[in-house]
Amino acid sequence: MKTLLLFIFSTLISSLIHAQQIKTLTSKEKISLRGLSVVNDNIIWASGSNGQVAKSINGGKSFEWITVKGYEQRDFRDIEAFDARTAVIMAVDAPAIILKTKDGGNIWNEVFHDDTKGMFLDAMDFTKDGNGIVVGDPINKKLFIATTGNYGDKWSTLKPENNFYTADTGEAFFAASGTNVKISGNKYNPVISFVTGGTDSRLIFEGTPVALNIIHGKESQGANSVAVNFSVSRIVIAGGDFNNPQSSEKNLEVFTVHNGKLLFPPVQTPPHGYRSCVAYITDDSLVCCGLTGVDISNDGGINWKLISNESFNVCAKAKNGNDVFLAGKDGRIAKLIKE
Repeated sequence: MKTLLLFIFSTLISSLIHAQQIKTLTSKEKISLRGLSVVNDNIIWASGSNGQVAKSINGGKSFEWITVKGYEQRDFRDIEAFDARTAVIMAVDAPAIILKTKDGGNIWNEVFHDDTKGMFLDAMDFTKDGNGIVVGDPINKKLFIATTGNYGDKWSTLKPENNFYTADTGEAFFAASGTNVKISGNKYNPVISFVTGGTDSRLIFEGTPVALNIIHGKESQGANSVAVNFSVSRIVIAGGDFNNPQSSEKNLEVFTVHNGKLLFPPVQTPPHGYRSCVAYITDDSLVCCGLTGVDISNDGGINWKLISNESFNVCAKAKNGNDVFLAGKDGRIAKLIKE
C-alpha cells in the first residue's frame, strides 16, 4: 500500500511538472538579456547588451524596447524595477555605472559612477522599502559592496577599513543573472546573502562564510545564483561550470536552517546542466535556468525535472503576483505557462 501511494504521488508530481511549458513573448536579435525584474503580473522589465531595456505593462502581451541614449555600447547585466515608471539598471566593466529612470525609461540619470581600475559590477538587489545593495569583483582583495537606502537615488561604497569581505585569490562574483546577492528584511534590519565562484565558492550569509560543495577551482566554475526563502528557512544555490554547460556535476546545493544550524539535505536529482539562475515560485517549488534549459523542482530543490531545452540566463517570479518569466539570448523573454 505504501509503495502504491508513493507511485501515485510521484506520478502526480511528474504530470504537474510536464504540464508546465515555456512560451516566448518577445525577442530581439543580437541582444543578450541577463537582467530581469518582475514587479507584478503585468509590469516586466529586462536589461541587457547594446544599451537595451525591454518593458511590458500588460503581462508580456507587448513590449517596448528602449535604447538608453549615450550608453548604446554598455551591457546592463542587472535591473531592479519598482513600478511602471521607476527602475534602476547596472552596467558591468569600467567605468562602473548605475542609472535610474523615473519616467518609464525616457530619461536615465547616473546615480553611481566609479572609474576605479578593475571595477566590475555583478549584481544588485533591493528590499521593498528601498534598501539596496550592489556587489562587484574584488578590488585589492576586497569584494566590492555599495549600498543605498532610497531606492538607488544615492549610493555609498563600503570603505576598505569597514569591509570584512576578503576574497581568496581567483574568487569573484559572476555577472550571470543579477541573482548572486539577495537582501531581505527592511532598511532597519537587512539580511544579506551572496555567493561567489571561481577558485573558491562560498555562501556568505549575514557576514558568515560557508564553504560550498558546488564545483569550483576554475574561473568558469562556482555558484551563480542564490534563492532565499525565510518562510521555510531554506536557501538554494545554483551554478556549475559555464565552460561545460552540459555537466550536472555539483551544480546545485540546498541549505535548511534548523535551531540556528545549517543542514545540507542531499540533492538527489540535480538540474540538467550549468544553471545561472534559481528562483522560488512557492515555498516548495522552484525554477532554474541556464544555457542548456529550464528545470522545475516541487520538493524544495531536492529533485529537478527538465521542462525545456531552451537557453535562458535569468528567471524571476513576480514580486507582487504569481507569474514567472525568463530572459536570455536573442532578446528572448518568455513566460512559464501552467497548462
